[in-house]
Amino acid sequence: MAVDRNLIEEEGSLHRFYKIVLGWDYSRLLNESTFAFAQKDSNKAANENELGLKHVKDTYKDVDDYFATFEPLLFEEVKAQIVQGKDEEEETEWKMGLVAQCQETDGFHLVELFGEDWGSVSQNDLLLLSKEKLGDNKKRFNTYAFALVENRLPDKLRLRMHLDGEIKRVYTNEVSTSKNLLQVRSRVTKLKSSWHIMKICSLSTIAREYVAMRSISFLPYKDLILNAADSNHSSEDQAWKISKPLMDYIQANHNSTQLEAIRAGLSRRKFVLIQGPPGTGKTQTILGLLSAILHATPARMHTKGKISEIKRGPDLHIEDKKQQWAKASPWLTGINPRDAKMPKDGDDGFFPTTGNDLKPEVVNSSRKYRVRVLVCAPSNSALDEIVLRLLSTGIRDENDRPYTPKIVRIGLKAHHSVQAVSMDYLVEQKLAGMDFQTADKQKQGGGARDRDVIRASIMDESAIVFSTLSFSGSSLFTKLGRNFDIVVIDEAAQAVEPATLVPLVSGIKQVFLVGDPVQLPATVISSVAQKFGYSMSLFKRFQKAGYPVQMLKTQYRMHPEIRSFPSKEFYDGELEDGSDVKDRTKRLWHKYRCFGPFCFLDIHEGKETQPPGSGSWENIDEVDFVLLMYHKLVSSYPELKSSSRLAIITPYRSQVKLFRTKFKEKFGVDSEKVVDINTVDGFQGREKDVAIFSCVRSSEKKGIGFVADFRRMNVGITRARASVLVVGSADALRQDKHWKNLISSAEERNCLFKVSKPYAEFLSDENLASMAAEDAAPDGLGTDDMDPDPLGYDLAMEADQPPPDDDYGDDVGGGDDGGMDD
Repeated sequence: MAVDRNLIEEEGSLHRFYKIVLGWDYSRLLNESTFAFAQKDSNKAANENELGLKHVKDTYKDVDDYFATFEPLLFEEVKAQIVQGKDEEEETEWKMGLVAQCQETDGFHLVELFGEDWGSVSQNDLLLLSKEKLGDNKKRFNTYAFALVENRLPDKLRLRMHLDGEIKRVYTNEVSTSKNLLQVRSRVTKLKSSWHIMKICSLSTIAREYVAMRSISFLPYKDLILNAADSNHSSEDQAWKISKPLMDYIQANHNSTQLEAIRAGLSRRKFVLIQGPPGTGKTQTILGLLSAILHATPARMHTKGKISEIKRGPDLHIEDKKQQWAKASPWLTGINPRDAKMPKDGDDGFFPTTGNDLKPEVVNSSRKYRVRVLVCAPSNSALDEIVLRLLSTGIRDENDRPYTPKIVRIGLKAHHSVQAVSMDYLVEQKLAGMDFQTADKQKQGGGARDRDVIRASIMDESAIVFSTLSFSGSSLFTKLGRNFDIVVIDEAAQAVEPATLVPLVSGIKQVFLVGDPVQLPATVISSVAQKFGYSMSLFKRFQKAGYPVQMLKTQYRMHPEIRSFPSKEFYDGELEDGSDVKDRTKRLWHKYRCFGPFCFLDIHEGKETQPPGSGSWENIDEVDFVLLMYHKLVSSYPELKSSSRLAIITPYRSQVKLFRTKFKEKFGVDSEKVVDINTVDGFQGREKDVAIFSCVRSSEKKGIGFVADFRRMNVGITRARASVLVVGSADALRQDKHWKNLISSAEERNCLFKVSKPYAEFLSDENLASMAAEDAAPDGLGTDDMDPDPLGYDLAMEADQPPPDDDYGDDVGGGDDGGMDD
């Protein structure tokens, strides 16, 4: 049964959220943030008492315990988003508005603000209303307050404000009066009073997460989430089965651990956790899982391990049987009453897809009404990757026939490769096919209603709906009242727990969490919330509490020399290689030990620097060496002159920018045309033939920042199929135990190389010859006559695939690099 969103709002979830946030003092938040940064290295043990914060635990005794932990941490994250919104605003853009109307209801002031140009302001944005522009006067401005955009019209904004006072502690309702808010209250009630407004950030995603977190009381598996344990283990008689042809296909095209994951899904266990280490076929498993769950039927009853026979009465004469069949199945001689209720414009065809020649599914009456499936991911890029794979390969029906199911991708920023199944595109296609009478109705104001009807129709017709976690809590889902039976959440370890709860309020009966807790974690902006464990995903919490996890163990991506270290360090040595992966990942450049499959290049003279006003880091020495090595590789092996084949990866945005700038200076070509340069975070889920990993940090005294995050390290060194070349300072990186183990592994395998200036000498013919494998002769590579405009680039472009982004849901984004800085 779905959670009634109206009930949640009546209980005060959203009202409580808005009252807390809208009552905050903006200047105080900025000052607290500045003070916290100045005290970064001081003892903050008092935080727990001062802020009422608790560490995220593996299990919770009851709902109150759960709320007391997550609610304060979520509000710390809101504060951080507000402060970051100010930091990222390069030039503060102020707009002007006049009060056209103001009324008070339910403890809020609802204000209509009249103006002409609202810029990028949109629904659910948090604004600052101020009598004066921030910074116009040296004195502290003291007439200002937050406001939430409830609706935007061409010349009006409808705003919600809370001016009664500030709720001091989020776990109480105690309100502290504020002189500033009283001044705003007095002034905002005056018609035609003028206000300056500034957009701070969007609250869409975090508000949906708050509602989802507060909705846990209504979920049928509330106790399972609290205890991270299923007291009602699925029994055999609850299991579902699939047809023999489909099972034969799945068994022939999935390895043993992938099969275990699919069987766990058919067991109807309420939560199924599937861990997919790099290259183990996680997406392939998801597609197999979709084939299974869409075409499964309840299994026969089992008793004590034996199939029980159905008890039958005396057999009827054939004529009597026919009469009974006719009474029980009137549609055999007429119209199926269910068919009569199908949408008028519905059919058994399927939406067109680009470049896909798979046949549409032929749906028979025994399976026309099947489970409703929702597929989610934390980011648009991760979501579009699954959509694209499904459109490219399709799934299988119960007769082992490949087909493209009817799907819709809902939300913002759909990649052009999946545009044909995006909701907005499909709505426009349907509208374009409407007759002139409907078009006339549109002109008379019926357009919005028509769109809602079409959206509802598309949702009802779709076998699978795709959405980001955030957008699954949007008004589109709530207005249409669409319930789902099953949700599959990909990259589940990259989402904070409240985000994972958002789609669960749609009547979900079974949840699949697919991800890898030892790859990149969820993005959490608040350092305070991070300290108390807010970045731990629901997947990771369940795993820590001992909930069963199906781990995929056979990898098909990496050369065994690349797989060796992460398997031992992060996966208890359980990763194994596919039968032909070694042969598939052999490359000509492997004749030189410094070009892989795995090696560490120790730039011990490199110097890390921090650009002014930035929290990021860069290392010019590593940039110089990496570009020389890149030039040597692509000059000698022209097939690498493509961004689809070679990548330069680094943890820091500033280093990415420096790489791109220096690349253009050195080669006269924009880097994106010939090499993929991005942050580690931007490479999650992607792979290349060669990955050069620039670590940046080189100080033995300052530490190595978030480079020490083993999950970021794991992602960085597992992006390559054939060669991963790690460039960094061994002495600095050894401060961390995981990096120390990696460097020791490189030494033991005789693939650690010390590099000194001038770097060109390291890549000279003579030195390369000394590093050639014993059974391979050098091919006379040289660097002394390197051309500064190198390579006669043919500008080979990367295959058409969704680019990475770091948009968290649909409302919070941080640039196109996908990276974070410590």
